[in-house]
Amino acid sequence: MLAVGRGGAGPATAGPHNARMTARHAASAPIALVGALHEELAALLAAMPDEQPVRAAGREFWLGHLEGHPVVAVLSRVGKVAAATTATVLLERFGVRAVLFTGVAGGLAPGVKVGDVVVATELLQHDLDASPLFPRYEVPLAGRSRFPADAAWAEALAQAAGEVLHDPAALVGAQAVRDFGLGAPRLHRGLIASGDRFVATAAESDALRRDLPDALAVEMEGAAVAQVCHDYGVPFAAVRTVSDRADDAAHTDFSRFVATVASHYSEAVLRAALRRWRPAC
Repeated sequence: MLAVGRGGAGPATAGPHNARMTARHAASAPIALVGALHEELAALLAAMPDEQPVRAAGREFWLGHLEGHPVVAVLSRVGKVAAATTATVLLERFGVRAVLFTGVAGGLAPGVKVGDVVVATELLQHDLDASPLFPRYEVPLAGRSRFPADAAWAEALAQAAGEVLHDPAALVGAQAVRDFGLGAPRLHRGLIASGDRFVATAAESDALRRDLPDALAVEMEGAAVAQVCHDYGVPFAAVRTVSDRADDAAHTDFSRFVATVASHYSEAVLRAALRRWRPAC
């Protein structure tokens, strides 16, 4: 379904957010940690020693620290509009220096299995079609359909995910490994497709594979947040745990998988990425 990135450079021109950021402010600004569902961030919030809630736009933003970094954690809610609203508030009110999205996604590409992790290199809205005025998938007036993740943050997430996947039983327990078949989870990097529907039939996933053969996974928020971050010139990255194969069995044990597996993956991957992160400024 869902999410927390893509391999590539940032926007060609820095947005107003970066332009007004001094080096000192950038070093002290928080890093945003975002998920769409409560279960996806529950373990992460529990690990923050000093979180304090701030309410804005009908959401609770939790300010605190994690692995020595100032962070703000928030539930974006489900869907592209809700996610874009959340991203805008993070940038305008909290002045975050990067946005990291985490959560779950449905696997699309062959070999992307339940329990695998996908770190996005770029994101696209698979349900956007303003043709014939603009090419299919292209964001009108933006001149692009795919938004790249920040290369440095995507690399940090990928390395962190590799650490986590080395021993899933140590993280989620042997019972969960057996129940969900997590014996040898893999890391994938590539395109993630976002759209305002939960892809849950074989026909839908087959159509997505036909139209977007390089898409690894599908979810409901990432590309919208990537677009907002691109407009502001702020780094964005996303890492997703594959909860299902986006087919007729996608709803089976979804909630239990998120609570039992994905939430622990999200906490472990983001904490490992933050531990290895060394800001340039």
